[in-house]
Amino acid sequence: MSEQLARLTPMTKEFEGKVALVTGGSSGIGRASALAFAREGAKVVIGNRNVQRGEETVAMIQEAGGTASFKKTDVLVAKEIEALVDHAVKTYGGLDLAFNNAGVEGEVAPVVDQTEANYHAVMDVNVKGVWLSMKYEIPRMLERGGGAIVNCSSVAGLIGFPNMSIYMASKHAVIGLTKVAALEYSGQGIRINAVNPAVIDTEMVDRLAAAMSLKKQDDLVPLHPIGRLGRAEEIAEAVIWLCSTKSSFVAGHSLIVDGGFTAR
Repeated sequence: MSEQLARLTPMTKEFEGKVALVTGGSSGIGRASALAFAREGAKVVIGNRNVQRGEETVAMIQEAGGTASFKKTDVLVAKEIEALVDHAVKTYGGLDLAFNNAGVEGEVAPVVDQTEANYHAVMDVNVKGVWLSMKYEIPRMLERGGGAIVNCSSVAGLIGFPNMSIYMASKHAVIGLTKVAALEYSGQGIRINAVNPAVIDTEMVDRLAAAMSLKKQDDLVPLHPIGRLGRAEEIAEAVIWLCSTKSSFVAGHSLIVDGGFTAR
C-alpha cells in the first residue's frame, strides 16, 4: 500500500492544502482511499472502531511522507462522529473532503429468515452511519465555502441478490440519501455523490463468500464481464475523481465501478 502512495506522485497534487476524512479506513476500500487522498496531498483523518488497524493506515501514510491522524469512532454513535469531525477541524483547521465508507454486510438468509437484530445492525451502520456522517460533515464544509462528499453504496444499491435483502435495502437507501443531500447542498458548494462497487477483493467479500459457500474464482469472478474481481485501489481512484475538480459538474450521481457487472 505504501508503494501505491509513493508511485507516480503528480507534479501538482489535487488536494494540496485540503483535509479529507475517511470512515472505515482500517482496511479494504477505506484504507486504499485514505492512501489515495494522502498521495494527492490531503491531510487525512481516519475514523473506525479497530484502533490497531486504523493506526496501521496512519503509519502507512506517514511512512510514505503523508500526513494523517486516527480517532476511534463508532458510526452508530452521533457524539463519536461529531467528535471525529471536530478532531479533523481542530487538528488540521477544517474539513474539505469526506468518504463515508464504514459498512457491514450482515447475515446471509432469505428475507423471511432475516432477524430484527440483523436489520438494525446493518441499517444502523450502513444508513444511519452515512446520514450522521453527513449531518456533521456538511456544516464544517460550509464553513470552508464548500467541499465534496462520497458515500459508499454498491451495485447492491441498484439490483437485487438472493439472501441479502437487508444489505441490499441499506445500499439502496444510501443512494437515496446521497441524492437528497446533493439537492440540498449542491447550490452551497458541496458536491455529494456515491460510488457503487461490484465485488471487490477484500476481507468483507471473503466473509460473504464463506457465508454463502461460494468460491471467488468459480462463482464471483464470472459475474464480471471484465474477467476478474475489482481491486480496492480501483474504487479509491473513483472516490478521488468524485472529490476532485475534474468532476466539478457531477452531483447526486451514483458512479458504478463494477467491471461490467450491471451491464447484463
